Order: sequence, then structure tokens, then C-alpha cells
Amino acid sequence: MKPAIYFDELENSMLECLLCPHHCRIKPGDAGICGARINRNGMLYSLNYGELTSISMDPVEKKPFYHYRPGKSVLSVGSWGCNMKCPHCQNWGIATKRPRHIQLVKPTQLLRIIDSEDSWGVAFTYNEPTVFFEFILDTARVAAKTGIETLLVTNGYIESDPLELLIQSVSAMNIDLKGWNDDYYLKELGAKKEYVLKTIERAVEVGVHVEITTLIVTDKNDSLEELEEEFKWLSSLSKDIPLHLTRYYPAHKAEMPATNVKLMKEAHKIAKKYLNYVYLGNIPEMEEGNTYCPECGALLIRRKGYNIELEKLDEKGRCTECGKEIPIIL
Repeated sequence: MKPAIYFDELENSMLECLLCPHHCRIKPGDAGICGARINRNGMLYSLNYGELTSISMDPVEKKPFYHYRPGKSVLSVGSWGCNMKCPHCQNWGIATKRPRHIQLVKPTQLLRIIDSEDSWGVAFTYNEPTVFFEFILDTARVAAKTGIETLLVTNGYIESDPLELLIQSVSAMNIDLKGWNDDYYLKELGAKKEYVLKTIERAVEVGVHVEITTLIVTDKNDSLEELEEEFKWLSSLSKDIPLHLTRYYPAHKAEMPATNVKLMKEAHKIAKKYLNYVYLGNIPEMEEGNTYCPECGALLIRRKGYNIELEKLDEKGRCTECGKEIPIIL
């Protein structure tokens, strides 16, 4: 455990956690919605500080990042806990509870693991990284001094003050925008979409590399009209934000059938009207992972699974056919 940074003291030894928009009011001995922050004797503690449940070298495309270090692998780690309640969560075993088996590490120890794996960075993923806030912050600050890059795969549900502190040392974020329907966010996920939009806006504004993932869930957030509104909004920030439209499969408490492939194709077609780089995921039989130049249409990066080939893209990230600079970090 480690003392949390963001909280207020209330009456009767109650504490208000200020890390995410839930603002959980926590009684002595209780934990907040995420399960990872507890009131002990009038002090808020992070229960999962340094507690790793998963650690692996993964292709960066698996996160997914398609425009950040394509073709490279990154050390990927996860802890436990989450501040959303997605009924279709694939990692519910570590998102909804503290698992039995964990590995306790300090930030300096994690950096030694990164070095031993010859990784250029570390990706915090698998569970929701923002509820692992203090450990990520400590690790990212030390990592930045040694040139190690920090990546987050996150639902974006974090308050503005901790976000400002965190993004000072974060290089890239893949943020889940879980749909455009406010009721879906509130009733199904237990969160408010507006705060996720604020996170996306701020990360883009300060120059963090941002990619967006939307898991299209059958009968929940699969309205093409609503998805088009999402695409319009993203394009108002930048037409160059890479968007990953991912196919849902039944998991955890969700029993709806997998997303209709025809609908996925139509969503991809609509998104391409507004955004330059749109990718389909979780559809093995389809080849929609290639990157093309939005100016001349040249094939820049060929992807087949996690096999990556740079085609018409030079070492400075320019299309070799027309010279257009592509927003990509090689």
C-alpha cells in the first residue's frame, strides 16, 4: 500500500477520493468503486501499488497502437481494479477483484525488468491503469529520465488534476471511447461520457500521441447514426487521430451475439469520411489493418496479424510516393 495523492477529508472520518469523476465517499475500512483505494484510519491508500498481475512482451499493435513504434514489441504490465463496470469485460478476473497471485515490484525494479527485456518502453494495460495511478506516476517519472517511454491503454475516466500530472511523463495513450450514447455509458458502464471526452481533448491538446478504440457491442452502442456523431467529434479534434473499431465477442456477463461484420464494414466506411486512419479489429478474416496515405492512396504499412512490413514509408515517416508527412512515430 501507498498513501494516495488525490482525496479530501470529510466529517466522521469519511474520505472523498478525487482521482476519478466518481468522487467516491469512502467510510473507514471501505474501498471505492475501483476496489483499489481504501480508507484506513482517515488516510486514503492505494491497495494495488506495485502489485502486478500480468507482465509480458507484446507487439505494440496488440494494445492497439498502429501509429506508434509500429512493428516493435513493448513490455506490457497490468495490476488489478477498474473504475468502470463493463458487462462484456474480457479481463474481468483482474478488473473486478484482487487476484490471488501477484508480483510485488518497485518502480526501480520494473525499470530493471524493462532493461532486461531490452524494451524501449512500458505499456500499462490489461486492467484500468488510472486506478494504478501512484505507481504509474512514480515509474513514468523515473523512466522518462532514462529515455524509457510510458504508454497507457485506458478508459480515460480520470479527473483533470491527476491527468495533468500524469501526462507530463506519458508518451502515448490508447483511449477507449466506448460509444456515443450517454445512457449506455451511465447505465451499462457506470460512468459519464463527458469526462472521457475531456481526457481525449486534453491529451490531444498537449501533444500526447493519442489513438482511440471503440468496441462496437451488439444492440448496445452499434447505432450507425450515433457512431457517425462520434466520428464527427473526433475529426473536429484532428482528422489524423487513428481510430480502431473493434468487434465485440460475448464475454463476462454479456451474452449478445458477436457484432455483425456487415455493420462493422459500414461503420468503417462512414468513419473514413471523417478520419484519415480507421482500422477494423477482431475480424481475422478481414484485411483492414493496413495504413494508406490519405493523399495519394499508397500502401504505407502492410499488416497481417502482428506481422508488420513498412512499404511506401521512409525513415522520417513520409510517404515515398507523394511526400506527405504521416502522423506516425517510428
